[in-house]
Amino acid sequence: MIDQKIKVGIVGAAGYTGGELLRLLIYHPQVDLVFAHSNSSGGKPLYSVHTDLAGETDLVFSQHMTGDLDVLFLCLGHGDSQKFLAQNTLPTEVKIIDLSQDFRVKPECGDRQFTYGLPELGVDKIRNAQNIANPGCFATAMQLALLPLAAQGLLASDVHISGITGSTGAGQSFSETSHFSWRDSNISAYKVLNHQHLHEMRRTLGTLQIDSTIPRINFVPYRGNFTRGILCTTYLTCNWSLEEANDQFRQFYQDAAFTHVTNQNPHVKQVVNTNKCLVYLEKHEDQLVIISLIDNLLKGASGQAVQNMNLLFHLPETTGLLLKPSGF
Repeated sequence: MIDQKIKVGIVGAAGYTGGELLRLLIYHPQVDLVFAHSNSSGGKPLYSVHTDLAGETDLVFSQHMTGDLDVLFLCLGHGDSQKFLAQNTLPTEVKIIDLSQDFRVKPECGDRQFTYGLPELGVDKIRNAQNIANPGCFATAMQLALLPLAAQGLLASDVHISGITGSTGAGQSFSETSHFSWRDSNISAYKVLNHQHLHEMRRTLGTLQIDSTIPRINFVPYRGNFTRGILCTTYLTCNWSLEEANDQFRQFYQDAAFTHVTNQNPHVKQVVNTNKCLVYLEKHEDQLVIISLIDNLLKGASGQAVQNMNLLFHLPETTGLLLKPSGF
């Protein structure tokens, strides 16, 4: 445990991921929240935007970065983190955790090198890093379904994945497909076989399965008519029996703080409001089926970012993240 609290700043604190970070960090026992920056809401109380914080804090949004920092979270739109770092000079000792996709595939920005922040790949690299590229939400759920297979070099046949996400996955800005009257009682596919998270997936899986080429990954994402959560169903040819598969997955994740292999077919409410990933396996003839579930705003974004912060500052991974699912 560190002696002094971690001095934290957030840029882009008015969006969904910024709001989740605030919810976690104001209760984190080792954090001193120095500022929460927002161009659009500067001077307003945090609870004027994130209404769940009413009665929890009297902090206001800042329009400027103020004070000394140990770590800065960037909750900006894709492409904007790179622009922010080009326009703002930060002390090299300030650690950066970026929640956009800007540095997941190309991990350089000037003199800064970014480490891909998926703790299940190995916590030592993150503990020794200076800057973190936080994984994407769908990428997190899909990779946690495939890492144990890649580690054994068993990604040999085409991989097929379908995944559904809640409306918060589209961000807080208004769009036609996030409007209530469009989402309610509705579902649609989007970015079929061309989702941006496939690039970081292939890069990451290739670091485990180094002796052979990663096969084609066919991913069909869906917009769901619920608020938050991701469920992915992955299947591929595998010669493991179901018992072998469960043993291999449990062994791979035996030290993982938040990823758990379950014997019961799970549902999204089991992970919403938590930093957990649940993984469930079935075997049908030669096809191994892997169902993986996360909360897109927590394990898929802000919760994983706090998990990475804990590792950077050599805290227990679970600090500030022992959250109970709503359940119903």
